Amino acid sequence: MVNFKINDRDLTAAEGVTILEAAEQAGIPIPHLCFLKEINNIAACRMCVVEVVGKERLVPACNTEVTEGMVIYTNSDRVRRARRTNLRLILSQHNSNCAVCIRSGNCELQRLSRDLNIHYQPYELQLERSTVDLEAPVVREASKCIKCMRCVQICDKVQGMHIWDVAGTGSRTTVDVSYNRFLKNTDCTFCGQCVTHCPTGALTVRDDTNRVLQAVGDPDIVTVVQVAPAVRVAWAEAFDLPVEQATTGRMVAALKRIGFDYVFDTNFTADLTIMEEGSEFLERFTHKGKYRWPMFTSCCPGWVRFLKTQFPAYTQNLSTAKSPQQMFGAVAKSYFAEKIGVDPHKIYVVSIMPCSAKKTECELPTMNDACGDPDVNAVLTTREMCRMFCSDCIIPADLEEAEFDSPLGTGTGAAVIFGATGGVMDAALRSAYYLVTGTNPDADAFQKVRGDRPWKEAVFSIPGAGDVRVAVVSGLGNTRRLMEAIDGGEVVYDFVEVMACPGGCAGGGGQPIHEGVEMASHRGNQLWEMDANATVRFSHENPDVYELYRAYLKNPLGEKSHHLLHTDHTAWSVRK
Repeated sequence: MVNFKINDRDLTAAEGVTILEAAEQAGIPIPHLCFLKEINNIAACRMCVVEVVGKERLVPACNTEVTEGMVIYTNSDRVRRARRTNLRLILSQHNSNCAVCIRSGNCELQRLSRDLNIHYQPYELQLERSTVDLEAPVVREASKCIKCMRCVQICDKVQGMHIWDVAGTGSRTTVDVSYNRFLKNTDCTFCGQCVTHCPTGALTVRDDTNRVLQAVGDPDIVTVVQVAPAVRVAWAEAFDLPVEQATTGRMVAALKRIGFDYVFDTNFTADLTIMEEGSEFLERFTHKGKYRWPMFTSCCPGWVRFLKTQFPAYTQNLSTAKSPQQMFGAVAKSYFAEKIGVDPHKIYVVSIMPCSAKKTECELPTMNDACGDPDVNAVLTTREMCRMFCSDCIIPADLEEAEFDSPLGTGTGAAVIFGATGGVMDAALRSAYYLVTGTNPDADAFQKVRGDRPWKEAVFSIPGAGDVRVAVVSGLGNTRRLMEAIDGGEVVYDFVEVMACPGGCAGGGGQPIHEGVEMASHRGNQLWEMDANATVRFSHENPDVYELYRAYLKNPLGEKSHHLLHTDHTAWSVRK
């Protein structure tokens, strides 16, 4: 432990702690902009400078350690003037047209400008030229970039994709796509982690709300919206609703207020996915010599893109089952269209997802099996849905709760955990056990695949099938390590679940952004609680899924199921 002073307060902290951490522990705020704990502490923005007695220059608090006897002032006259000057210099290269910026009201640069009382700009505005490319779901506006390097560090250190890098020299130094490429031509998985960690509006997810609202307003179109499991535990954060008011029913009511004709639950097709993917795994597992191993889940489009570019030899190891999003679109434009007597070409399917990569998934040329049109017409993130609520002056807290429509609106506890890392595996094992034995296991028998550890592995015994070696991983940096271990023969698995975002869909790139706080674990725990409290916890017990097979699909892996619910991952290329 070391003893020191901050603003004349006697304090103690562990040796090796930075001034910023020590100040936060003592409840003394120090402004910062580029800092991300354990990821980006390069002191690029110089907003966290403090005065240390005996030091000629101001020092950055984010990467300067406290030492014995150190005397620190966080708000001396020198510090105040330096911070304001530094911030004005940053603003001189930033497009401050905040009124039309997606991040307005949730922007660290905007907040700092307010907090530091910046009301005029003495420096000439010199903006970087900005060409916005809307072909990719992740959009970069160079004129809003403050060169904080967060996107570079997140992509390098956490996701391991190295998409962003420093470009140019001198006054022309900026952050851009590495190797002078267009984002759409890279190996980017569009996971959106760079977006959720960008402190400004320099990186955003393409906004498709106008397309959706145009369809909602067209009287000749039947609009159908589905909501993913992870959305329900995050959407209310944008409205600061207390837990008791942050209900799925209010979210459904708000979507109906927008004007959607039908509001359904992606949990329905999450259960359907388990029936198909679980049956596929058992088919492969009982005929091991015919297939390559392990079998990988295919629900996460970011992971599928990652595999096809980084480890393409393993593409055939992917489950052929579509993701719940795409299964829903195919069922909505076939079974549901027949049920309500509507031409499937007049059905417009919208997905509300916690994910930015889902926008590319629905655009794949192989995702049009129901009627030739795209099975899913548009994808909105959780943030886009919340912006739609705000733009329509909807106050969710004032709404009466509403139910999902039927018959595609029912889901089980096994479906809701799709949004948490380990959830797909847990749900699949529950139903795989039943499909082999004819009896349900304990719904909590597979807890070893749960939890926050980024790489989990376990062996489970299924009577009549044998021991199943499974692994669960989230975050692409961890995924690369797992794939290298599989490729090198260091580990052997039968079934592997992968999610591109750390913590799974709960921490997806389309979820609400909270500066300096990672919410994936908290949201994931809520999903596990929903499962524990669910009346039905097994996908094969979803009554509407059972009826879908009885009346339309007939059997999992059957001819119609294969046509509508499965896909060929080798039939498309990542790079355009």
